Amino acid sequence: MRKLITLFLLVVLVAACKTETKKEVKEEVKEEVKKEPTYPKALGEVLEKHGGIDAWRKANFLTYKVKGQEHTTDLQTRKAVVHGENFSLGYDGKEVWLSQKDSTAFKGNPEFYYNLYFYFYAMPFVLADDGIVYSEMDPITFEGVTYPGIKISYKANVGVSPDDNYFIFYHPETKQMAWLGYTVTYYSKKPSEKFNIIRYNDWENVNGFVLPKSITWYKKNEQGVPTEPAGEPTVFSSAVISQAPLADNFFSKPAE
Repeated sequence: MRKLITLFLLVVLVAACKTETKKEVKEEVKEEVKKEPTYPKALGEVLEKHGGIDAWRKANFLTYKVKGQEHTTDLQTRKAVVHGENFSLGYDGKEVWLSQKDSTAFKGNPEFYYNLYFYFYAMPFVLADDGIVYSEMDPITFEGVTYPGIKISYKANVGVSPDDNYFIFYHPETKQMAWLGYTVTYYSKKPSEKFNIIRYNDWENVNGFVLPKSITWYKKNEQGVPTEPAGEPTVFSSAVISQAPLADNFFSKPAE
């Protein structure tokens, strides 16, 4: 009887091992399904020229200086903090906050300002965000070069200004971004046909990504074609992009 019981247990054990082996084999042959890009092929070529969207999405934070202020953004959550003279402001993932030594240290709207320069500086990568709708855009010609364009609009309830539109124009041969048109609807809360335009022609390599060293707002004619600079360039410096994570409280409002 004992021999029969031992034999029975041995058979059960062998069967269990075979079943477990089959499960392991099934798990090993599973293939990861790669998410197809939702943006146009032309924009994909522009993104690749600037360092690649896959590499960008692996990065954790971006920091740079502009107008005497230090801006830092968490690229995964879009939390942000801006340190200026006698003030700090930011977005902690739940709300926008402002901390200043006196009521005149920061003049502006923190909700509008905390990611304003991030959107200009992180071009063209922010144009691959979720909730974007792409369409064709008439090209523009400047100094004998015709730049193809892509219009970027947003689905309803995406961000604080879903009625904003962006227009990216890129070099037809190099695929490098060259111009950015944009509308501002934050204050009016209404779609607008009036747009501003910025020239992107001064670039630098930041940890493998081609990001702007400076940008210049331009005047334009009645047809919306840029004509001449509207002022001095806005200069960015001390840029760093990294895969290292930042502490959770980095973007929190400092204790007063």
